[in-house]
Amino acid sequence: MRFLVTLGLLLLTLSGCGTPSVTFSFTNSSALTESTVMDGKGWFPDKVAIVELDGLIANTRAGGLLGGGENPISIFTQEMQKAEDDDQIKAVVIRVNSPGGTVSASDAMYQIVKRFKDKTHKPVIASIQEVGASGAYYISCGADKIVAQPTSLVGSIGVIFETFNLEGTMSKLGIKPENFKSADHKDIGSPFREPTADEKVIMQDLVNDYYARFKSIVTSNRPNIDPANMTMLTDGRVFSGDKAMQLGLVDKTGLLEDAIQWAKELGKCPDAKVVLFRRPSGYGGSIYALNSAPLPKSNVMQLELPEAASVLPTGFYYIWKP
Repeated sequence: MRFLVTLGLLLLTLSGCGTPSVTFSFTNSSALTESTVMDGKGWFPDKVAIVELDGLIANTRAGGLLGGGENPISIFTQEMQKAEDDDQIKAVVIRVNSPGGTVSASDAMYQIVKRFKDKTHKPVIASIQEVGASGAYYISCGADKIVAQPTSLVGSIGVIFETFNLEGTMSKLGIKPENFKSADHKDIGSPFREPTADEKVIMQDLVNDYYARFKSIVTSNRPNIDPANMTMLTDGRVFSGDKAMQLGLVDKTGLLEDAIQWAKELGKCPDAKVVLFRRPSGYGGSIYALNSAPLPKSNVMQLELPEAASVLPTGFYYIWKP
């Protein structure tokens, strides 16, 4: 944030005039700014933009200063919009390092990528780093090409809904939950009682719907996959980057630099510089920016959740959770 201080005190004191005052002028600190991370050639080179897809994918704000971090969908939307609006940006590399996240957030970000491509015709390369699993792989399928490191973890195609049953434990403690509901299934998925047979069918039907959607995204975007392997590829397991390439889940193995080079080739901008987008300070956003629920933090091998919770908040997830 830049500000201008007008030193009225000094001027007024020297001139012998009335009560001194100080004036502050502020500029917008929430706008994304561009930083160059790899130089190009020429006076005004074209650009390749890196857009980050990192951590747990959810439509909530991450922890940060005073608890107000970025909403992953919001920042992703803004970065893609900035890449769309800048005619000098000829290609985008999505740098992926995520175990996935919620079904709806993953699908929203996939749709953002597809709409960006349809509108701009700029090539998009997904570059998987440590892990590009489940919802992160779902989003990567929206790219024109996928590059993974040989040792990346790729896949975990599937959906999960997790809950738990505390009815027996509560009974031993003499605790009996009571609720008043408008219909039989209003508290479906409650951890305080055993689900009924009908409820198990209802929830499994939802899981099956989301699973079918995930598989359709993979088959429609990954033409090199052998249909005979689809059952194995979509049973939830993860693969190394090398194995994922052999199976058609990714197009090449290589580092981020290799993905950038491929983006330059597809974007016909061999001398392009590479840029990232950053927010100078504060929190600003898109239409997704105001969700204030805390976002669980994540790394490759462990999920660290708010308030030391041992399971993810209730919901449907495209996520790899070892």
